[in-house]
This record gives sequence, C-alpha cells and structure tokens, in this order.
Amino acid sequence: MPWREALHPVGMQRVAVLAPGPALRDALVVVGDAGTVELDVRPGRGEPTSPGSAAARLQRQAGPAAGPALSPMAPDLDEWEAQGRIDLLAGEAQLDARAAQAVTEGRVAALVGWVPREDLGPLADRLAAAGAAAVPLPTPRGVQPPTLLSRSGAAHEMAPLVRTYATVPYADVDPSVLAGLAYVVMFGMMFADLGQGALLLAAGLVARFGAGSGSRSRPVRQLGRLRPVWTFLAGAGAASMVFGLLYGEFFGPTGVIPVLWLEPLEHPVPLLGVAVAVGAVLLAGAYALGTVNRFREGGLRRAAYAPTGLAGTTVFLGLGLLSAGFYLDLGWLVAVAALVAAAGLAAAYVGLLAAAGGGVAGGAQAAVELVDLVVRLGSNVVSFARLAAFGLTHAALGAVVWQATTGLWGQGPVAGLAAVLVFVVGNALTFALEGVVAAIQALRLEYYELFSRVFDLEGRPFEPWHVPLVTSPPTPAATPTVLPEVSR
Repeated sequence: MPWREALHPVGMQRVAVLAPGPALRDALVVVGDAGTVELDVRPGRGEPTSPGSAAARLQRQAGPAAGPALSPMAPDLDEWEAQGRIDLLAGEAQLDARAAQAVTEGRVAALVGWVPREDLGPLADRLAAAGAAAVPLPTPRGVQPPTLLSRSGAAHEMAPLVRTYATVPYADVDPSVLAGLAYVVMFGMMFADLGQGALLLAAGLVARFGAGSGSRSRPVRQLGRLRPVWTFLAGAGAASMVFGLLYGEFFGPTGVIPVLWLEPLEHPVPLLGVAVAVGAVLLAGAYALGTVNRFREGGLRRAAYAPTGLAGTTVFLGLGLLSAGFYLDLGWLVAVAALVAAAGLAAAYVGLLAAAGGGVAGGAQAAVELVDLVVRLGSNVVSFARLAAFGLTHAALGAVVWQATTGLWGQGPVAGLAAVLVFVVGNALTFALEGVVAAIQALRLEYYELFSRVFDLEGRPFEPWHVPLVTSPPTPAATPTVLPEVSR
C-alpha cells in the first residue's frame, strides 16, 4: 500500500442499490453476502411484524441462538420453521428489515448507503448478474461518511491503538502508523534491556508466525491469542533492544555488552533532559497532525484559530523558543519568542471566544480556557519525564537483581544455585512488572498528551451489513433463484 493511502481512512462512495421489485431479495442477498455496504436506516421503517413473517417465526423458536445466514433460494418460511433453521430465519428477518427500508418508485426499489470505493466495482458486477445495479451518488452536503481504517499493511496492524481511543473522523489523517511508532519508541525507552527486549520480540514473532504452524505446544497456542497485537509486541521488543544497547543493559548491568551512550543510574539528569526533548518532538508532531486535521475538517479559518491547530502550534513554538532563549541567555531570541507566543495566544483566544459564543460570559470562559491551555502545555511537556523515570526504575531493578546474583555467586554450590534462581526469578518479575508499567505509561502519554491534540471531533465507524450465504442450503419445494458466483 502506498504510504499516502496509509495516512487516510479508506475512501468511501455514496451508492444506491437499484433493483426491480421482484429482484430486490436477490440484490439484498448479494449485498448481505458481500458485506461491503452500510445501508442507511430511515426512522419509522422496520421489519414486518405479521405473524407469518420471518421475525415472528424466529421469536417462536426455542432453540439456541444461531448466527444468521441467507439462503440463495427463494424462502420457504414454513419449511424453515419446521426444520428449526434458526440461522435462515434470522438472516431472512434481517433481509426483510432492509427491504422495508427500500424506496419504491414504480417497479424499481432503491436502497442508499456507503461502500468502500475499491469494493464498488466487484459489487456492481455481482449485482448486475442478479438483475440489479449499484449507482454511484455524490456525497450529500454536510454529511460525514463513515470511517474505515486501512484493511492491510502496517496501518491495519496498528489501527487498534487508535480505535480504542476514538473513531477517526473521515476527513482526518489516519495516524495509526505514526502513533504505533511513537508508542514503541516510548515503550522501548522505559523498558530498555537488550535481553528482555529480545524475549519480547521473539514473543511477537511467535504470536504472528507460530500460531499457524499447527504446533500443539500450549505456550505457542497462548501466544497465538496475541496475534492481533503482534506488531506492538515485536516493535516494542525491537525498540527495547535498541535502548538496551545504548544503556549497556542485558538482563541488567551484567557487563555482557558495552555502554554505547550512558548508564541511566549514573547519569539521570541527561536522561531526563533527553526524555523531555523526545516529548517535545512528539508534541510538535501531534500539533502538526492536529493542524492538518483542523484544516481538513473546517478549512483555513478553523485551522488558524483552533487551540489544537495553528494557534496552539504557535503558542507551543513560542514557549519552546522562550525556554531556549533563557537557557542560552539570548535576549533577542527571548523577544522573538515572546512575540510568537503572544500571536499564538491571541489567535487561540479568538477561537475560544467564538466557540464560547462571545459576550462577557464567553470572554471570561475563553480567558480561563486560555490559561488552562498554557498550564496544560507546560505540564504535558514535563509529563514526558516519565520516559526517563521509568527507565531509571527498570535499570534500578535490574541492578538490584544483578547485585544479589553476584553476591551469592562463588559462595558454594548451594549459593550458586540460589544465585541462578535469583537471576531467573528476578528478571522474570522485572520483565512482567516493568512490561505492564511501560505499556500503560506509553498508552497514557499517547492518549492524554498526543491524541488530545490530534483529534477534536468524533467520527462514526463503518458498519456494513454482512450475512453470509448458508454453506449447505436446504432443499424446500421452492423455485431456486439464480445468483452470481461468490467471488472474493
């Protein structure tokens, strides 16, 4: 997939499904089996409630619930009820509900909905074979299409990180790949150990490739359940290995590998400064994405005045330059930074005032929110110091385990066995405890510090109607309907 496509939700096409009245069921069977169309639901129209309808017959069934299925043959509800085919009755009830939503003009029935653009061609071909058609329509003004994130590639693998926070608005950039990269970097900085990172990487690879190997090993089967998040496991493990190399950590400060950059416990202040700098870079990226999203959502005016758009970006830049000016003792830089920050604050105040509705009360509310913007900005930058703090904690736990191990080693056979036990159990506890802590803290930074700037609106997820064709259709005394072959 081209990288530009990975940065946007899947393109949606407004579509009308048209069919002659007698062929409406055939068209809906195609649509339901394809599972690529989200049909509009109009209030006041629903499934038939007559005693002989599929829905009514389904309610009379006392058997266990079954997944709905559609029959490629014309329905024989009496036969299905007698056979206890709950699956077919449930599928037909859903089909009846969709058919009731159709608008009929003369002999033609029409249903309107959304379909991914890449699926429109195959859908149209299948509908044409069933005597129906899929007609593209222009997107209605003021209507937001549903959002479907990428269905393949790295963007698809990392999409759960974004979906658990919010549904990306259709107009926004899909930040799945960028968010995933930021997450694994933050995790690796807190869980910095070459050996433990290698274990995490191996777990991710087993979850991805070992689950389908037919292995009967219980640990492999357990890891197979983590396949949906294998990318995060492998990426976090790789990042941990990189930072472990930089810190000289291999199951603690064992001396197996040299220190390429610094030892966390010996140089905590530089590590703290780097953590804050990493946070500043990530916040700058979040503001950049936020500005692009505000422009795509509401044009240049919204992008210019939104606190999560250009106005907020300018405040962030001004405060950053101000800090640099004071640190470097450059008076001219302090003056320039003050002007930049003031311009950003003025633009942000205008945006907040407009959102508050104007007036005296709106002006007071905008002023309070402006102060909150500055305070939160400073606290958000400082919040990234936890990247160093938890990295120091991980290094300290590793050092404690290693010191206990070396203290026992060489004191006799029993003490040697105890040393091995301490090393293994201590690293296992460190791995479990710090792994959970680093995962939660990286997620917290992602959601509260970064996503709060990237997203300002809420989208709605793409929810296509999907009921598969039954694999072994019944053979009632009914005339079969000719349908196109199912092609995936």
